[in-house]
Amino acid sequence: MQDTFLTIQEIIRTRRTTKPDQMNGRQVPDEQVWQLLALADWAPTHGHTEPWRFKVYTGAKKLQFCEAHAALYKQEMPPDKYQQDKYNKLLHMGDKASHVLVAVMQRGSLPKIPALEEIAATACAVQNLLLGAAALGIASYWGSGGMAYHPAMKTMLQLGEEDVVLGILYLGYTDKPALKGKRMIPLEEKVEWHA
Repeated sequence: MQDTFLTIQEIIRTRRTTKPDQMNGRQVPDEQVWQLLALADWAPTHGHTEPWRFKVYTGAKKLQFCEAHAALYKQEMPPDKYQQDKYNKLLHMGDKASHVLVAVMQRGSLPKIPALEEIAATACAVQNLLLGAAALGIASYWGSGGMAYHPAMKTMLQLGEEDVVLGILYLGYTDKPALKGKRMIPLEEKVEWHA
């Protein structure tokens, strides 16, 4: 069991965020993306609601999603807040990524389960996917910028009123070496231990 722990520990400690523009355009096999989605599917879930949903875009559909995301930004942003650089960034965000996934919490039919727990379960599913990607040498980025949280994104994706977009995930490969990890606050300051 110790060997398993050490393997998991290494994957967790060495997982890094790779911005999509640092990816190299190499394709991740669809089969591996399915393997990552299968890991996501084993997230903890209260009442077996399994609220995580993933919309996966690759190939031409990936570029169409990025175009639609940028167009949504242009359409919804008031003229005094619109930034052409941000539009261009959204338009080209997936150029070097292999796959783009939108992570969604789909609200279930058990109202006794708080929405916060459904969001937490979906975030756990995303973390499972990201850790699996790290184990396979796949670069990943969990983005929440652009229109990810805007109501217009929910409309574009045809989501329910109580559904929540948790972010846009970019998967691919990178030639850049992983940066060393760091934590800014000592663990002891984050834990209150009672014995």
